[in-house]
Amino acid sequence: MTGTTTRGMAAGTFARGVHPPDRKDLAADAPIEVLPTPKRVTIPLVQHLGAPARSLVKTKQAVAMGEKIAEPGGFISAAVHASVSGTVGRPTKVTLPNARHVAAVPIAVADEQPLAGETLREDIFGGDWPTDVGAYDPKRIAEAVGEAGIVGLGGAAFPTHVKLMPNDAKPVDTLLINGCECEPYLTADDRLMIEHPEPIVTGALLVGRAQGVERIVVVIEDNKPRAIEALRAVAGPAGVEVAAVATKYPQGGEKQAVLAVTGRAVPTGGLPLDVGVVVVNVGTAAAIARAVVRGQPLTHRVISVTGAGVAAPKNLLAPIGVGYGELIDACGGLTADAVRVIAGGPMMGFALGELDVPVTKGTSGVVVLTADDVPRRTETPCLRCGRCVDACPLNLVPSKIAQAARDGDWDLARRYHILACMECGCCAYTCPASLPLVQWIRMGKAQMPRQ
Repeated sequence: MTGTTTRGMAAGTFARGVHPPDRKDLAADAPIEVLPTPKRVTIPLVQHLGAPARSLVKTKQAVAMGEKIAEPGGFISAAVHASVSGTVGRPTKVTLPNARHVAAVPIAVADEQPLAGETLREDIFGGDWPTDVGAYDPKRIAEAVGEAGIVGLGGAAFPTHVKLMPNDAKPVDTLLINGCECEPYLTADDRLMIEHPEPIVTGALLVGRAQGVERIVVVIEDNKPRAIEALRAVAGPAGVEVAAVATKYPQGGEKQAVLAVTGRAVPTGGLPLDVGVVVVNVGTAAAIARAVVRGQPLTHRVISVTGAGVAAPKNLLAPIGVGYGELIDACGGLTADAVRVIAGGPMMGFALGELDVPVTKGTSGVVVLTADDVPRRTETPCLRCGRCVDACPLNLVPSKIAQAARDGDWDLARRYHILACMECGCCAYTCPASLPLVQWIRMGKAQMPRQ
């Protein structure tokens, strides 16, 4: 049930996992568009793992795009910046898609913005990006990333500057830049790699410089041939490898990507750092390049708005704090048969009860499903068939973990490694009894007494 730290041959894939219909065709050909400037944004002070950020602004205060509005609340935390220029409103609270109720800073957007439209896009991704990063001080790279408030844009939202700090006890020799984007429907990373590979490569080189790695590899699933071609054209001359790995869910998981490319198995409950690897998402790498080279914080990100339930699927460059409803409106609105809106992808995302919810740094997509996409299934008792075990990419026993969580048997839950579960959804996807295994496990993690 537990992994090992053996360093075998890379196989380009991993054991188990599933093959859900990817439906990426809906938005894969949609170039990145800049969302029209909204009238208002609401910026949560919790957009990352760790401690909430502490607000630095007051009601009626004028702020400029990129200005820091909240400072990190601890070592594992991240700064927050204004994504628009405007006037701060009264402090409020918002409920995020994961049901967490957090403090937020509302900003009424000013009529005049320093950057908008293609000018904004060019400022974030365009222009020249260096591939000779030898003059950048490793310590200063981590500091710049921390000042910019960058977190993992693949969805985990772990404060990136913490990853870049050298760890003498666990030296790193390999950096993986994760462009797998294995969640069905989502194409934001794919479009970013196709259209703007240059800042991704520069960001990769900067992370490699900060960590002193020997090898840098951009990892992309082989269902993205245009992204592979675009990255190879830029990465090759810079000494960065591009590895095309098998298309399978959840290939984009850190542990699965590490195993597929390096042959190293991360131990159960461990991190890639335990086997000498650091993993950074492609969008995160591009944000790192902008922070270090241009001194600009994270204020916008690319978001896929897709699914058969949205009129015109798109990939939008949007400000942090804009509402999900505005993203959908920019794509022509909902279709008549739309029945479910998901923050993120259908495997790991959260269904939204309302659309007046702000996007965060970790928002990679909005998926709108129709009635045909959501078949009705009747929950039955566990069949003890073992399909969840066969599918689990971490070699866990999801049925046991879920049952222990539901019953509040925390000793059993820990014995079966509940905290190691990454909630990928493979177990629930394959369960013939239609049991809400992931929901039970999430509930268990939230309710389990801390040790």
